[in-house]
Amino acid sequence: MLNIVWPIFIIISFSYAIFSGNLEKLNSSIFESTNEAIKLSISLLGTICLWNGIMQIANNTSIVTKLTKFLNPIIKFLFPDLKDNFKIQKEISMNIIANILGLGNAATPLGLKAMKSLQTENKSKSTLSNSMMMLIVLNTASIQLIPTTVIAIRNSLGSENPTSILFPVWVATIVAAVARNYSN
Repeated sequence: MLNIVWPIFIIISFSYAIFSGNLEKLNSSIFESTNEAIKLSISLLGTICLWNGIMQIANNTSIVTKLTKFLNPIIKFLFPDLKDNFKIQKEISMNIIANILGLGNAATPLGLKAMKSLQTENKSKSTLSNSMMMLIVLNTASIQLIPTTVIAIRNSLGSENPTSILFPVWVATIVAAVARNYSN
């Protein structure tokens, strides 16, 4: 569907620019937009690399083991089917930590790794287990204490106070988590 919609939008835009005499403005806006997109991409890439590196270092130290033990009561409550599978608990902990730090781009591969491990433990391969569904709910709610990616975007776009969104993000993620858990 989008393969049809986007070309139509592009054709309409160019046609309108030609007939209204704004072709020069269209050309300049295309180059300005691509310039801004590249700046934003580079800024986000730097942030993603930094936090993925920090998460990798944390994974190679005892920090993750300690955080997994700290999160263990919550993980056992949310994922009662896991029993004492420390490997999966560690992967889920890493995913939860990345989400709490607002590292959506770092949390995604960690969540996929945890989901793959959960699938190996799943008795019915054609349906999701309760643990797999809970992991999806946690990732969808994306409870965050520090929305790092959003702060980086706001900072790269020249926000005067990029961290002013902390309290609204906290409220939104709590409401989203509660709503998702009650809707199931």
